[in-house]
Amino acid sequence: MVLQLRPDAFRVWTQLCVESLSRTRAEIDALNVFPVPDSDTGTNSYLTIVAGAEAVAALGEDATLPELVRVYTDGLLTGAKGNSGVILSQLARATFGAIDVDQPLTAEVVASAFRAASDAAHAAVGTPVEGTILSVAAAAAQGAEAAAEAGLSGQQAFARAAGQAREALERTPQQMEMLARAGVVDAGGRALVVVLDATEQALTGRTPERGRTHVPVPEPLPAAGDDFVAGGPAYEVMYLLEADDPQIPALRDKLQGLGDSLVVVGGERLWNVHVHVDDVGAAIEAGMAAGRPYRIAVTHFADQIASQTASARDRGRAVVVATTGSGVSALCREAGADVLEFTRAAPLGFAQMTAALREAGADEVIVLPNNQRYVGLFEAAAREAREQGIRVAVIPTHAQVQGLSALAVHDPGLGFDDDVVAMSSAAAATQHGAVTIATEPGITMAGPCRAGDALGVVSGDFAVVGTDLVTVVGDVLDRLLSPSAELVTLVLGEGADPGLARELESRIRDERVDLDVVVYAGEQENYPLFIAVE
Repeated sequence: MVLQLRPDAFRVWTQLCVESLSRTRAEIDALNVFPVPDSDTGTNSYLTIVAGAEAVAALGEDATLPELVRVYTDGLLTGAKGNSGVILSQLARATFGAIDVDQPLTAEVVASAFRAASDAAHAAVGTPVEGTILSVAAAAAQGAEAAAEAGLSGQQAFARAAGQAREALERTPQQMEMLARAGVVDAGGRALVVVLDATEQALTGRTPERGRTHVPVPEPLPAAGDDFVAGGPAYEVMYLLEADDPQIPALRDKLQGLGDSLVVVGGERLWNVHVHVDDVGAAIEAGMAAGRPYRIAVTHFADQIASQTASARDRGRAVVVATTGSGVSALCREAGADVLEFTRAAPLGFAQMTAALREAGADEVIVLPNNQRYVGLFEAAAREAREQGIRVAVIPTHAQVQGLSALAVHDPGLGFDDDVVAMSSAAAATQHGAVTIATEPGITMAGPCRAGDALGVVSGDFAVVGTDLVTVVGDVLDRLLSPSAELVTLVLGEGADPGLARELESRIRDERVDLDVVVYAGEQENYPLFIAVE
């Protein structure tokens, strides 16, 4: 089978990588003991991949594959967080730089791209260390090369690369004493394996088997007033740099003499610089000597652990809710929530989420993402807020109506944990569905559809396809209702016929006199109806 990249498949792959790292972010954070045990490798890797995916999502549907690849790699470069994120961005940049994306991907092409990526990552790191993401990247290249030598396909080359990476990850504790002592594999290597596994899944449809990653024997962290590593630098310095390529070797030499964990990646006058130092000023001055540094970020490792930088706040607890539709937003505001509105054309970004948690002005914040794609992003934003001393709980609501149910039982008079438990229970007990209209022919989990067909959604998956909206809604309701159901909530979308709600309410009352029915004008786009059953 010939492996040919397509724009639509590339977009799906970027989101699959985001979803995979979202699921494993906390696990990877827990593995993080090298180069410093600051427990942020999973979060940094996740935010880096999110930056690339958001750049792709911002392009119109008519964007070509080379345009998508360019904005993705640029997004990774400019959005890279931490040591792991910078290296991941370089691996992706070098991989795609070695590929003509408009041509078929043979095993030989895949092998050449993986080798270029491994070499570029090694070259970007000031002092390469075995037992890290670099070792995993090198093993992936060897796997792809072996596939090419065996005359396998491009898909098989990717699968071999991912398999070799998984095996190399399990060997990392044998290569680094710090990992063996902590009982973990390398966190950065694990992040790369997650991305490669997502790639294998996208190409083959198979979910790879996971290897062992964590024997829970945590490495003790130093006291908050100490540096993370005995004799090691106290600060992480990162910045983007506009500089001519010939200036970079001298910059590397200068920064290497100032500290460790040096990574400089990029090209064509745009670079991302990461280094651990004691002299922050000297690291920034080195960038100024090479070009124009900007978006400078400095982290004091001890402060990152201490997490005692909370400023005075003017209220005890806030609820932050992501909403779509003016009516849904108004309902949440009336309930006292801080609202972040989004639409398909204007999705929420990580910066908006972190700002919302910070600007809530509360010691405690409960978050209702109300969208599966936003759960991981809000969890990462919550992590940053916790470092500022804010207590944050993210309730993983996937639908707007789940958020409404959770908000209905919110009680600021309860203790924080009790309030979170009550809201989580309400959200979990809410069966949710929706109905939308197909805009083009396609294949759904419920079968093929044509433009104009009504599509019924149950718990986030397409479950019903039909030509009559009321009939489809009825089928969705039948799947959601149970003998123990007590309340049905109908949320009408933008432009929906008010008669639809009256007809449904009448039908429900005729069939189930024990049910209460509530109707709201949600004004959400694309979905004539949201449904909740409690």
